[in-house]
Amino acid sequence: MTTTQNTFQCTRDGLTIRGAVYRRKHGVRQPIVILSHEFMANRRFVSRYAKMFAELGYAAFTYDFCGGCAVGSSDGRTEDMTVFTECRDLEAVMDYACSQEYTDEYRITLLGCSQGGLVSGLVAARRPDKIEMLILLYPALSIPDDARKGKMLMAQFDPNAIPETFRCGPMKLGREYATSVMDLDPFEILGSYKGNVLLLHGDRDDLVPLSYSHRALAMYRQAQKEAEPDWKGPRSARLVVIPGAGHIFRKNAHVSHAMGSIQSFLLETSEISNYDHTINSDHILYMF
Repeated sequence: MTTTQNTFQCTRDGLTIRGAVYRRKHGVRQPIVILSHEFMANRRFVSRYAKMFAELGYAAFTYDFCGGCAVGSSDGRTEDMTVFTECRDLEAVMDYACSQEYTDEYRITLLGCSQGGLVSGLVAARRPDKIEMLILLYPALSIPDDARKGKMLMAQFDPNAIPETFRCGPMKLGREYATSVMDLDPFEILGSYKGNVLLLHGDRDDLVPLSYSHRALAMYRQAQKEAEPDWKGPRSARLVVIPGAGHIFRKNAHVSHAMGSIQSFLLETSEISNYDHTINSDHILYMF
């Protein structure tokens, strides 16, 4: 059965969010995965992961953040985008995905890359009972620290006198992009989610130090220890360090390593086998 790709749109605060959904099956309720792209990127950057999930029986939703893309299809100005507007974008896509007749609203996985990883982690903490699994690729948990230092990617500014707008490469950002995260400690919030977590990070990431993912792993494991004893099913938190990979997995070997690790984790936690018993370890698509 071939994977189909169809466009969709939903709204948030009067803005239209545009995206695509990848699926293989029809006529059955499929688990949901929502994939959130990096800062300045767009949904095409996560499409290869979406296709992998579709092959495994998921309805995989990709979308462009409002104002979060150098080139994107959703509404919104880059000057108005913040980590928290992107959280609202993701929640709107979640609500849309759950409303579809072909999805299982009780089985939701969030996958986020870089800034999309921070956003996915924050949304999982907001809705911990709705999210079955969280997958974070080189999550940009350093964003608040970077804002406090006055150096965010290519943008530099005085953190005590942030201009109304400033440039970050091809994008013009608004003052609130920095000020909104000045008082944010993600490690005080993310642990509200106590479900299964997979972190993937390159050991040559010179943008978001690997230490942030190590700290997140410790935080999630502690959160799981403190979870209610009646948690159903396997529970795990794991960090996969990909040798030689920098920020954003660009080489085929690094992408294959990430995909193989994701599928192994899904099998280990029964995310695949509990849903579709026709898929097992012999059906893994990408090995490393």
